[in-house]
Amino acid sequence: MDVNLTLKNYINGEWVEAKSGETRDIINPFNQEVIATVPEADETDTKEAIAAAREAFDNGEWPETPATERGAIVRRIAELIERDKEELAYLESLDTGKTMDESRGDMDDIAGVFRYYAELADKNGGELIDSPVPNSVSKVVHEPVGVCGQITPWNYPLLQASWKLAPALATGNTLIMKPSEITPLTTIKTFALMEEAGVPKGVANLVLGAGATVGNELSTSNDVDLISFTGGIETGKKIMQAASGNVKKLALELGGKNPNVIFADADFDLAVDQALNGVFFHAGQICSAGTRLIVEESIHDRFVEALVERVKKFRIGSGFDEETQMGPLISAEHLAKVEKYVETGIKEGATIAVGGGRPEDPELQNGFFYLPTIFTGCTTDMDIVQEEAFGPIITVETFTTEQEAVKLANDSIYGLAGGVFTQDTVKAERCAAKMRMGTVWINEFNLYFPHAPWGGYKQSGIGRELGRLGIEEYTETKHIFQNLKPEPLHWF
Repeated sequence: MDVNLTLKNYINGEWVEAKSGETRDIINPFNQEVIATVPEADETDTKEAIAAAREAFDNGEWPETPATERGAIVRRIAELIERDKEELAYLESLDTGKTMDESRGDMDDIAGVFRYYAELADKNGGELIDSPVPNSVSKVVHEPVGVCGQITPWNYPLLQASWKLAPALATGNTLIMKPSEITPLTTIKTFALMEEAGVPKGVANLVLGAGATVGNELSTSNDVDLISFTGGIETGKKIMQAASGNVKKLALELGGKNPNVIFADADFDLAVDQALNGVFFHAGQICSAGTRLIVEESIHDRFVEALVERVKKFRIGSGFDEETQMGPLISAEHLAKVEKYVETGIKEGATIAVGGGRPEDPELQNGFFYLPTIFTGCTTDMDIVQEEAFGPIITVETFTTEQEAVKLANDSIYGLAGGVFTQDTVKAERCAAKMRMGTVWINEFNLYFPHAPWGGYKQSGIGRELGRLGIEEYTETKHIFQNLKPEPLHWF
């Protein structure tokens, strides 16, 4: 597919190269071919983008633009994404290795996010509240935060970008986005669509580069009012420290080690299917992947056998092959990380029921492929149960009582998401109430939609994206009190 794409930074309404002239090659994870070369921006470019966003917010018209007009522009972005869906899906699969069906589904979700926040844009106007003072008016209003730094991950490049871009624009903020340096293509394309939709000069800026330079400058700059980051926990902690200089608002989603609890009374075939769906889409490179499978002991052997039988039939390959069910990992570095994780599991005494290595298919040798892997005999004191692998790996633990299942599920520094499979709705609700995580699915796994908030407990992050809470992240709340008949106190 021929794609018309300007491979540059987008700063103050202009497509520009990096000041240094440095570039970065973007690699196809299926075969390691160079698919694009983009600018490698640094602190100088980032400062220029911050200045543009600051000027557009402080002296531009965007924050004062009527909410209905901002909503119309956000809605137009959704329409353009739908128009160019196939092109965007192609770029996403080329960049990440995921299947085209997955990428097409992502584009539908992304358009839905922009539409959702377009509809909310003019429905956050504030409220009148009771006042104890006669002849007075007391109201609460919601105003844009200001200049927002947005840093997105490589696994769902445009989906994660949409969760940040849409509410920020709908509420009248200006922004600088730094996509992952290894998967920037769909974000670049979407900034071109935003320009076409009528987003004013300086309101939305795109800077391509590494986290250590671009991300650090966004986090430390006193001219940035908010940082929204999705990524790893260690980087999140560094951003928190860097953002303390001017006490920025923070929205952090830092991943999870997500439990999926399977009771013996669950619909067996459904639970097996969802256990696989919960992990192996996009080769397990999902922050909410249900990689901790916690199975009632009485069905453990049968359940594992069913999983293994299905996993052995997985079709692994190019995301552009319609038969492919699972693509490659994102990079050589990440493949090495997953391999080290599996080595750790073996050393800790876990048993590999299936997988545990790279595929032997000669057609896959140039890509970053790893076989879907299941570990049994796992316990919560193992690193492979506690640490996020971000790959196609399931660890299996067992329990005998409901209380034990909940205790195991909560035994983690993370608290992003989890699942419960049972046909006993009362038991399901009891477990969901006790599970310390931001989302709990019952007889389902990995379901997202724009109306429902997304974020985690504990070290999975701060704040919420999506839903009405997602728009609140990008606003400040102000109380305005007016005394209509003021009188002097004569106190002093």
